[in-house]
Amino acid sequence: MTGDALLTGTDLHKSFGPTQALAGASVSVRAGEVVALMGPSGSGKSTLLHCLAGIVRPDQGQVHYRGIELTSLSDPARSALRRREFGFVFQFGQLVPELTCLENVALPLRLERVPRREAERRATEWLDRLEVTDVAGKRPGEISGGQGQRVAVARALVTGPRVVFADEPTGALDSLNGERVMRLLADAARGAGVAVLLVTHEPRVAAYSDREVVVRDGRARSLEQVA
Repeated sequence: MTGDALLTGTDLHKSFGPTQALAGASVSVRAGEVVALMGPSGSGKSTLLHCLAGIVRPDQGQVHYRGIELTSLSDPARSALRRREFGFVFQFGQLVPELTCLENVALPLRLERVPRREAERRATEWLDRLEVTDVAGKRPGEISGGQGQRVAVARALVTGPRVVFADEPTGALDSLNGERVMRLLADAARGAGVAVLLVTHEPRVAAYSDREVVVRDGRARSLEQVA
């Protein structure tokens, strides 16, 4: 699979003090593919996600993105790459409470100096695609958890990233809202040709992926989804 992979991590090792989080994990993802990283708590799946996203530098091994070796880039270069090429969805959304939902979605564009009117136009389009245009003028504290996660997904996709990293994006939601968020995330990403790397421990969430990668004891094993 690595030949046509968009993002590849090879033989990744990472320790935090005496605790070994990764022990030779390897994984890759193609454009438009949704891959679920699954495993028990403490298996290393979030550390693997953070290494692949260039947030954490592995102690050993390499991460390649579109022919670029992330592990050799400087911190400012990796930060710039994350802003322009990657999107992120976290368990609790991490929306800015002082901003409206529309302003939250437009924020990544504004940070890249996109004019306000254009940024808000694009943000509105994504709020519509994620079925939350009705909360555009509200602040995060005024909406439900499910609505907040859909706003967070819109924010992750608004810049046109090539890869979205989602760390337990449904972990704080009930099953109905969790499945709705995953359906919308998977459909929107596939429609835009965006790869998704998803950390989850829930089989119902992983069912929205094209392929599962089981992470256990710091190693990764790919399982092809059966249609």
